[in-house]
Amino acid sequence: MNLTPQGSQIIEELAQRYQVSVDAVTTLLQAVINGGGTMAQFSHPELGGSGQWMQGGMTMVGDMFNQALKARVDGLCCELAQAAANTTLFAQAEWPAAPGAASFNLSNAGGGHWWPGDLGMPASSGAQNHVRYAVFPQEHRLALDIDGRVTVYDTLNHEIWGVGQQQGSDASLTFTSQWGTIRIADLPVVPDPGAVPPPPPPAPSYAPASPPPFVNEDDIFAKIERLAELKAKGILSEEEFAAKKAELLNRI
Repeated sequence: MNLTPQGSQIIEELAQRYQVSVDAVTTLLQAVINGGGTMAQFSHPELGGSGQWMQGGMTMVGDMFNQALKARVDGLCCELAQAAANTTLFAQAEWPAAPGAASFNLSNAGGGHWWPGDLGMPASSGAQNHVRYAVFPQEHRLALDIDGRVTVYDTLNHEIWGVGQQQGSDASLTFTSQWGTIRIADLPVVPDPGAVPPPPPPAPSYAPASPPPFVNEDDIFAKIERLAELKAKGILSEEEFAAKKAELLNRI
């Protein structure tokens, strides 16, 4: 780990204050960074062997009944997470990337606040070529800036450890979490609250109904009278007259 002078000073001060070696503190720092500043999985003899830490108070060490060691590990991890979020600790460092992927440089400072302001400060951020990223573990968000276009993704239940870019024509983005390698394309996009919603689809148009044809009632009655005359002369039967009369009356 290539620490800046300020980063080396912080590591040495923590080692003296917590009465552990610089190597033990450096091991915890790498574990905290791999856990996005909210969790750490580590292994060091001075820290009780293998152990875990999660922000909020959950600490496990190999010597499970050693409460003093738990408190020491918790204090170190909390201070290291705060230092990593607010201080430039590394002159040049990298998160581990997926196999076959190009890793991004890790940088907790610099580059400007290009991500949405409501996300706060990222646990880590970095850039490669035309792509920038920032990770916000508390909000479960990952912000990407590709050629000036910022997109925010929901990281769901993933704890991001590394971000990579596959080499090839499509240059697909991936990240590494506790569940393995995940494609950025598989994460849901968080809608932009400032985006203008698409216009509603046009209402269907209906052609106006044709007006009913004009009916001359006097003409209808005149035809019925004529049919009655034909029935009286025996030309039409009673059934034929009734049928024709009903047909003419239905037109009114």
